[in-house]
Amino acid sequence: MTDVMTAPTLSPASSGYAPVNGLQLYYEIHGEAQGDTPPLILLHGGFGTTGMFAGVLPRLAQNRQVIAVDLQAHGRTADIDRPLSFEALAGDLAALAGYLKLVQVDVMGYSFGGGAALQTAICHPEVVRRLVVVSFPVNSDAWYPEVRAGMAQMGPQAAEGMKSSPMYAAYAQVAPRVEDWPVLVTKLGQMMGLDYDWTAQAAALEMPVCIVVGDADLFGPQHAAEWFGLLGGGQKDPGWDGAALPATRLAVLPGTTHYDIFVSPLLAVVVTPFLDA
Repeated sequence: MTDVMTAPTLSPASSGYAPVNGLQLYYEIHGEAQGDTPPLILLHGGFGTTGMFAGVLPRLAQNRQVIAVDLQAHGRTADIDRPLSFEALAGDLAALAGYLKLVQVDVMGYSFGGGAALQTAICHPEVVRRLVVVSFPVNSDAWYPEVRAGMAQMGPQAAEGMKSSPMYAAYAQVAPRVEDWPVLVTKLGQMMGLDYDWTAQAAALEMPVCIVVGDADLFGPQHAAEWFGLLGGGQKDPGWDGAALPATRLAVLPGTTHYDIFVSPLLAVVVTPFLDA
């Protein structure tokens, strides 16, 4: 799985490293806290950094505080002797909320970060008020076959060939140990090569969920529609006054791929009203 990179261009109000689960987890805070509105934890895609949201973060941070995180082995967060797993990443994020003394947060993740966001909601539902999952399916069979084949090929040899990519350039700009690049590629490939099916857990979520995909994503939009239906969406007429409108939202962004959805101006347009609701 590959994600187009956007170089970091925004200056956060503050930043730091949270000592959680053996990691020094890098985070940066954008925007101002707004009363009782919980902050939004924002999670990048595979090989990405906090900087990949530079195009949409200002809009997201207009009415709330946004905490952008570099996940294990990504960006400024150095790797540790632990496999990459969505469950472990979810534990890191719950621990980060505790470290920052946050009772509840909204969580939004794209691609690899979407998997981490979803597992945070599944494993630590008491921490998550609202969940936004961008371009990530709830079961591995949904990825197109050629996408899964590409994931399986990620390893040390692939890492060397990827050094000419924008992904590596963004990583090398901020990584504390640039020589860990092959480790990241290998670990990410191993994790994304595993079969998973979180359909039952994703259908049982009780917090409001916003599902966002591109109409030309790495899996078909029908998968997102099925999950939307399991959460009560698209089942009946909500009424002229919207009284029966489900809390879950589904957005399929037109003319949008997996590789550009995180910089699409439409992303903040559909996510912000959901978070404000």
